[in-house]
Amino acid sequence: MLGYYLNLALRSFRRNRVLTALMVITLALGIGACMTTLTVFHVLSGDPIPGKSARLFHVQLDPEPLATYVPGAEPDRQLTRFDAEALLADKHATRQAMMTGGGGIIEAEESAVRPFLASMRYTSVDFFAMFDVPFLYGQGWSAQDDAGRGRVAVIGRTLNDKLFGGADSVGRQIRVDGNALRIVGVIDDWLPRPKFYDLNTGRFDGQEHLFLPFSTAIELGIGTSGSSNCFGNAPTNDSRAINAPCTWIQYWVELEDPAQADGFRAYLANYSAQQKAAGRFERPANVRLRSVMDWLDHRKVVPGDVRLQLWLALGFLLVCLVNTVGLLLAKFLRRGGEIGVRRALGASRRDVFVQALVESGTVGVAGGVLGLGLAQAGLWAVRQRPTDYAALAHLDGAMLLLTFVLALGASIAAGLLPAWRSMQIAPALQLKSQ
Repeated sequence: MLGYYLNLALRSFRRNRVLTALMVITLALGIGACMTTLTVFHVLSGDPIPGKSARLFHVQLDPEPLATYVPGAEPDRQLTRFDAEALLADKHATRQAMMTGGGGIIEAEESAVRPFLASMRYTSVDFFAMFDVPFLYGQGWSAQDDAGRGRVAVIGRTLNDKLFGGADSVGRQIRVDGNALRIVGVIDDWLPRPKFYDLNTGRFDGQEHLFLPFSTAIELGIGTSGSSNCFGNAPTNDSRAINAPCTWIQYWVELEDPAQADGFRAYLANYSAQQKAAGRFERPANVRLRSVMDWLDHRKVVPGDVRLQLWLALGFLLVCLVNTVGLLLAKFLRRGGEIGVRRALGASRRDVFVQALVESGTVGVAGGVLGLGLAQAGLWAVRQRPTDYAALAHLDGAMLLLTFVLALGASIAAGLLPAWRSMQIAPALQLKSQ
């Protein structure tokens, strides 16, 4: 029966080619605009570490002076080196990592590649296990390397391909700003988007090619990157010193369940109270502990203009649907005589209703195909924009499927009223008028 209805729909389209083309184009414009903005929103608001984002938490303390204190205000997004190292030593979480971004000149022994500047990350041993970083060769460094300022490094696959032709480089040496480091691991392709663990050095770009122990980077004096906030009277000119009143370190913890998260939040409050009693903190305890998705929402990683464009595109799709309803209604009512004959020959109202919905769905499939092409063109235009997320604007399998589901659903929704009106046509009146 479905094949019969499809045959009737195709015959109807051939009889009303202009009207059919108008419906397909109208629906395609709405689908194309909606899928373009919906894809961009999907890319920007996605979970960067699925399956684990609810167990990873960003830590904030409030070490700033009392003079600028505003009750309830948000504390600084980063920690001082003193606080980060104190929390790391206490080990109250399942895993924890302090980190910051940096960069330096890289060169490798027995490599024809000229020295070049590359981005890096200085962190602690739990970073790789906590963020499920995949390894191609070797592994991360040990806790002893952290404590002993080990001259070790983990490099990314891109850097390994560039310097060593993709071979297993574990055990070989690499030089950073003239300092020799031994490679202990090579990670596979890994670039969470957005880069939730450090939103200061590029939210959707800024791939890091080399990782080394935080303690090693500080001892070797390798340059850091990212934001830094200094307050009060610093006893040293070096903002990276252990006792410098400067926040510049990101701190993340892994906690197994809500109960452990509540316990860790209480631990942070107690730590703040202890530091206030010791004279380091002046303000009342003001801590934050946010999961990955809460942190991204708090930082408003999805730009406001993208949200606005999504709502505008949905509104445009609604306008297109209203126009499609009008065109379908005109099309079906013009066929009142044909519908009356079918009813007189024994077709039920249900048969007429289903046939009308099949015609609407066929329009939706055609509109989806054309809308997919328009969406691809729209995403190509997005990729030409000078934004850090432009390169991510691509349709994946899920969004491709959603395009056709949305087109089919929209066309059937648009066809409900015309189909209902069609099945209300009285066959006797139509036959009499004929």
